[in-house]
Amino acid sequence: MATATLARQIGRAITKATNITGSGNGWFSPHMAAASRAIAERIPLVDLVLEVRDARIPLSSAYDQLRNYTSSLKRIIVMNKMDLANHSQLKDWMKYFEQKNYISYGVNAHNKESIQQLLNFLQARVRELKKVDHSSHTTTILLVGIPNVGKSALANSLHRIGRISAAEKGKLKHATVSPQPGETKNITGLKIASHPNIYVLDTPGVLPPHILDDEVCTKLALTGTIQDCFAGEKELAQCFLSILNRSDEYKKWAKLSNSENERSFADRNIECSTSSEMGMKRKRQYPTDHTQDFIVHDVRRTLFEVISSFDGNVEDERLIEEELKAMHAAFQVPLESEHYAQNKIAAKLLNLFRTGRLGHYVLDSIPRKL
Repeated sequence: MATATLARQIGRAITKATNITGSGNGWFSPHMAAASRAIAERIPLVDLVLEVRDARIPLSSAYDQLRNYTSSLKRIIVMNKMDLANHSQLKDWMKYFEQKNYISYGVNAHNKESIQQLLNFLQARVRELKKVDHSSHTTTILLVGIPNVGKSALANSLHRIGRISAAEKGKLKHATVSPQPGETKNITGLKIASHPNIYVLDTPGVLPPHILDDEVCTKLALTGTIQDCFAGEKELAQCFLSILNRSDEYKKWAKLSNSENERSFADRNIECSTSSEMGMKRKRQYPTDHTQDFIVHDVRRTLFEVISSFDGNVEDERLIEEELKAMHAAFQVPLESEHYAQNKIAAKLLNLFRTGRLGHYVLDSIPRKL
């Protein structure tokens, strides 16, 4: 099954869910509607707007409320989660934004060095703005974006690094951070710098009430912006596998298969006997923890072997079926219930994809020049 067909199916399923927004069961809940109004009121009042996007979907994660925002000098597109994206493709996107006269910046909210560099960049931008308007008042930066792009993690990191840099004392404040989209409910102010004083306002993630583009819906669901329940974990896992099969990412795992084949049975016995008791205990204790390195190793090796040995078009849905079957052993999922096993495998695959353990991707293509 082609990726485009899967995307359409997932997109239609998600779009159908938007018809129940009035009940609060859709993604555009009443709190999101209220947050949207509050953010719109603050945008004209702040000094800078940081539009946080997911580096894996630089276009699909655009913040809809800024569509008509014309001040390019006061808007910065921050591509968070750059550690999960393909670096070469991300550089191409940065060049694209530069050609469009947008200021853009790539960051990893969980890396101290990356945050310090962003903080230095923001302080330089603030100083430039103050030269223009000759103001000395406290600078306010508004963080906006769709759900689950890492706004709160970014705000917390800027606050923590900024406080350390300024040698300020006192209790740190924290914006709510969650892997689930839509957890931030209120606008929170955090100080990130002194001389001049700079504050960031962390805001709830907001999606438009309706998204008509099926491919955009699918990309938002794949990256965790839209909750899995709207699309289905199995369908999303199939879509990820179709992307993997057409990419070069799996080819990087060839050495895992070669090294496995070169090891003799005796070598493995020696390795097992010389492993520390603690290491073996952990293997026995957590045999189904898919985040452990030895399981991720097996998943990568298995996917490489299944794709490489497949005799046919990589977009053939039979390849995806073979991959999912092979994942039973790699993830050590028991076959007690086929439905339960499939959902379990799908959830584990999605988690490894979303955390960068199964390659680095940019799912959006740069728009062609007309």
